[in-house]
Amino acid sequence: MTALPSARRQRTIAREATIEGIGFVTEADVRLRFLPARSDTGIVFRRVDLPGRPEIPARIEFVAPRPRRTALQRGEAVVEMTEHVLAALSGLQIDNCVIEINASETPGCDGSSQPFVEALLSAGLVDLERPRPALRIERPISLSEGRARLTALPADTDGLVLSYQLDYAPPIGSQSRFVRLSPDVFRDQLAPSRTFLLESEARAMRAAGLGRRLKESDLLIFGPDGPIANTLRFEDECVRHKLLDLVGDLALAGRDIQGHIVAHRSGHSLNARLVAALLAAEEPSARAESLRSPALDWTQILRLLPHRFPFLLVDRVLEIEGDQRIVAIKNVTFNEPYFQGHWPDYPLMPGVLVVEALAQTAGILLTRHYDFSGRYAVIAGIDGVRLRRPIVPGDQLEMEVTSRRFRPRMADVHGLARVAGQVAAEASIRFMLVELSRVA
Repeated sequence: MTALPSARRQRTIAREATIEGIGFVTEADVRLRFLPARSDTGIVFRRVDLPGRPEIPARIEFVAPRPRRTALQRGEAVVEMTEHVLAALSGLQIDNCVIEINASETPGCDGSSQPFVEALLSAGLVDLERPRPALRIERPISLSEGRARLTALPADTDGLVLSYQLDYAPPIGSQSRFVRLSPDVFRDQLAPSRTFLLESEARAMRAAGLGRRLKESDLLIFGPDGPIANTLRFEDECVRHKLLDLVGDLALAGRDIQGHIVAHRSGHSLNARLVAALLAAEEPSARAESLRSPALDWTQILRLLPHRFPFLLVDRVLEIEGDQRIVAIKNVTFNEPYFQGHWPDYPLMPGVLVVEALAQTAGILLTRHYDFSGRYAVIAGIDGVRLRRPIVPGDQLEMEVTSRRFRPRMADVHGLARVAGQVAAEASIRFMLVELSRVA
């Protein structure tokens, strides 16, 4: 597998759009807002009903196992039934969007992606400056679960081709479909297709206390003679919906996938496994590059750190590799307030502030592992501090922090600060997660 820039630019929406409805699983009244986002933000869910408004990136590492749906979880924050929303965004090639939601589940609407597509199109689409990353399939990968199988194949195309063979109990039976994915194809051929289930499955769902606010006409439920209190939008609507789900789950790669994916009876669990396998199969250098989140500017840093002027000591994040490594910079200028007294005739950046800059860089990395709703990460210990060279006005401090160990309420990291490639300082830092009330 090869990571490379795609031929298109990243895209977001021009203005916000809102969808309201009922959650199929939780039966909650849900309000969901799509918000524009900068290049390289990706797709991010924001739980506005929880303290601290925690965010969950729509990436494979945040998938939580669920039957018949795709859920995302970060710490205690969860969003259920994300696949139809992600399919709408991915199908329209919208790469950057913050999704504010006031419940633990997206609105079910009619069980398709069409309401989300219509809302997003009404908001307008905007191309951004940066290219969209892509992942080209260069060798076959095949996975299976029971009778289900999913195979990724190279293809002579810069796009994505999908084939699905559905083999379901009567009256649905066997259906198959092949699509060469594009925004128009997704909008017209896949987005309107709805979630389906057999009458026996619907009864079992209701017996488990689910779907009590839904009528038979709200879902595509199949009895012995076909849909109950409903009509098909396509003769092969069921296999089209399976392709819709596949589009949504493949969006968890965070990049355009280029190749041909062939599915037989696959579901969300197997789809997620394929995304993980595609990312894991990259060449080591390409994989390392793909794991790096694009740069975070100061506005994004302000969303992640509680620090403010004059004590915010991180200007930009250059690289993030999952929750394992981060590289950031601090531009040291003569205008730093501490230079007035440290020292007036020979200004030096205090060593304690160099360690603090490493700690703030580590704090950004910790947001990739922990949910900080109602909590701060405070320094519990510092070991092995070495100050190896002076840092003076005009220097650019490059800070590299790697994680060593994560525990439920503790984290250990190691930081290196460099100037012009030379190590200026290093330290091992231990953090403790503390409730905001205790900090106060």
